[in-house]
Amino acid sequence: MDGQLPDGYEISTDPARLDVALVHRWLSEDAYWARGRSREKQDRAIAGSLNFGVYDSVSGAQVGYARVITDEATFGWLCDVYIAPDARGKGLGTALATAVRDHLAPHGIRRLLLATQDAHGVYAKAGFVPLPRPEQWMSLGDR
Repeated sequence: MDGQLPDGYEISTDPARLDVALVHRWLSEDAYWARGRSREKQDRAIAGSLNFGVYDSVSGAQVGYARVITDEATFGWLCDVYIAPDARGKGLGTALATAVRDHLAPHGIRRLLLATQDAHGVYAKAGFVPLPRPEQWMSLGDR
């Protein structure tokens, strides 16, 4: 499967490396699913999640982000995946989704879900497939 991290980039789960102000700006201003999200809500989301940052290896600048809500035993929800516009087109989104998958694999998580409006191909390269029986799933809320 695709998902090789391009040269010059690294992925880390170290929360101290996250530029939370930048992540909030990206998501609240540019991400269709999080537009208008408050900084306080974003900070709570980060605090309650397993966070992944993508960084330029030379400058250390953050160029991507993803978080997973998980019990690290049976279930995970991959969300808020974002790659900075000037870093797109290099395979970083697929590499990030693959890194999340591989990071969680030793826990034996049975199901890792995500929702996307327009990036199905990115996640398919990391092994994600449509729900096999969507009629079994239910949702509370519209967001």
